[in-house]
Amino acid sequence: MEDTQIDERIKKAHLSPHLNSRLDSAEEKIHPMMDESVPFRDVSNFDIKVKSLQQLIDKLNVIKSIRYQRTEEDTYCNVYAYDYCYFAGVYLPRIWWTDDALVKILNGQELEPIFEKTVDHIYSSAIHDWFLKWGASFGWKRMYNLDAIQNKVNTEGGVAIICAKRKTVGLSGHIVPIVPETDKKKAFRENGIVLYPLQSQAGKLNYNYFAKARKDWWNHERYSSHVFYYHD
Repeated sequence: MEDTQIDERIKKAHLSPHLNSRLDSAEEKIHPMMDESVPFRDVSNFDIKVKSLQQLIDKLNVIKSIRYQRTEEDTYCNVYAYDYCYFAGVYLPRIWWTDDALVKILNGQELEPIFEKTVDHIYSSAIHDWFLKWGASFGWKRMYNLDAIQNKVNTEGGVAIICAKRKTVGLSGHIVPIVPETDKKKAFRENGIVLYPLQSQAGKLNYNYFAKARKDWWNHERYSSHVFYYHD
């Protein structure tokens, strides 16, 4: 299924930032947040890139922010991963082109993202497949070694994602950023090698940082497949 070719015909699908899309609200989660207090990643040098990602995690505060709290109906790993990537300046879809829209775009038509017409929700299991099909077109590189990924995130201030697809069609998978280590928050290592990278997630439980707490969750029997991706 994986297609590592870059297709320049395909464009990002973003809705416009919305005033009601906020950390203190559960509304308008399909829109990017319009909040000047949320810091974008500073890419001026590697040290600042890392620090700005840590500042972003602190500001998003997935543990307390209303935007990411689970409800009886759903959890919001995809919303949190989208926000993290959006403010890091990296494209991850929160909504994506419909099949009909994709056909038109690949045939050269120019389309605007209109919710429930040309674009619709995309959830974590479908994002797993999106990475394999479209990730390379948006600068994502597939990786396989978690120790190498954690090192790149720590030293280069890049963005990394673990995404797992559910075996049962229609049930949500899971998506989690791998984040830079801090003085106090570390990946879990054995013999100096990362087994469980440092991560940040929304889900049934929300963590600003975790590593060993959920071990290798991506290998759980509920998932049919998982991928690791990195973006500079």
